[in-house]
Amino acid sequence: MEADFSEMRDELQSRDALWRRIQQECQQLHAKLLKIREYEDMQEIQIKRQSSCVQLTEQLENKNAELLLLAQSQEHQREELNKIRNHLYREEQSHRSEQERMKTEISDLTEELHQKEITIATIMEKASLLERQLKMELEIKDKLLAKQQLLDFRYKVIQSENTHLKEMV
Repeated sequence: MEADFSEMRDELQSRDALWRRIQQECQQLHAKLLKIREYEDMQEIQIKRQSSCVQLTEQLENKNAELLLLAQSQEHQREELNKIRNHLYREEQSHRSEQERMKTEISDLTEELHQKEITIATIMEKASLLERQLKMELEIKDKLLAKQQLLDFRYKVIQSENTHLKEMV
């Protein structure tokens, strides 16, 4: 994109230089026109040089026609230059807008990532706490199960003693 901008700037500079040359030619032609007019005045006095005056007049008309064409070309180049400048401006604005949008999006994504990291840390804390609680409950249940098994064993022993005593009686 930078290359396009540089190319457009180079083209603008080239057209500006052409415009300056055209203006210099116009000034030179105007100077020549003044000289030709002076020359025409002298030719009115000198009849012998009348044919030269006609040629100079034709040249002047040709130069005037060229000047008109150059002026039209210059106007067209100005319009093109303005179009290029406007296009360049719009492209720069679009580029800036896109950069701002991307910065905002990156900022939003960074904030979202930060929130997710906080959420993950909170979940990990809770998971760790739940794991400790489960281990404690498991230990308690293991103890209760051991007591239950011990009680069941004692019950069976007592029951077997009772059965044995009943048989003896």
